[in-house]
Amino acid sequence: MKTQRLVASAAALAVLSFIGHAQALDLMPHGVFAVAGVAPAGTDSLSVGAVWPWAWRMTAGHSELTAITEAYVSHWRAHAAVGRQSLTQIGLVPFLRFRPDEGRSAWFGEAGIGLSATDRLYNTPSKQFSTRFNFFDSVGVGRSFGAQREREVGLRLVHMSNAGIKHPNPGENFVQLRYAVMF
Repeated sequence: MKTQRLVASAAALAVLSFIGHAQALDLMPHGVFAVAGVAPAGTDSLSVGAVWPWAWRMTAGHSELTAITEAYVSHWRAHAAVGRQSLTQIGLVPFLRFRPDEGRSAWFGEAGIGLSATDRLYNTPSKQFSTRFNFFDSVGVGRSFGAQREREVGLRLVHMSNAGIKHPNPGENFVQLRYAVMF
């Protein structure tokens, strides 16, 4: 019961953070991205999504903290008991971003925790999810390019699991390469 309350609180916080900033962001995305990912057991994923930067900024020492929210759709292909399994995932993830040199650096670090859901259970010979709803935890590094930082490339480590809502809960880890265009 305690885990379910924690999960419900985290879900509410993620949704409220997006809704709370939606008015300042006028709901129009300010960027799009594509992500390719691979998991150790041979599952691969391709994602496309939209980016909403937050108006919030904070200075920490000689660095700057900012935030973005990403909404995405992914297609997974995995080894199954017979052949390959495909599934579709949707997600919403707020990220905190850290830029050195008072925010002037082209390099950034980021971390985010969000929500995702798949159209069917993830089931491979080595892993079986028990829920279609999962959390999306990510850490990464990236670099912005262009006069207005309008392009980004990044590398992310991602973990997806249901946080113990139901068992089994093996989770899945991905290494992802991300490319984004901001406008």
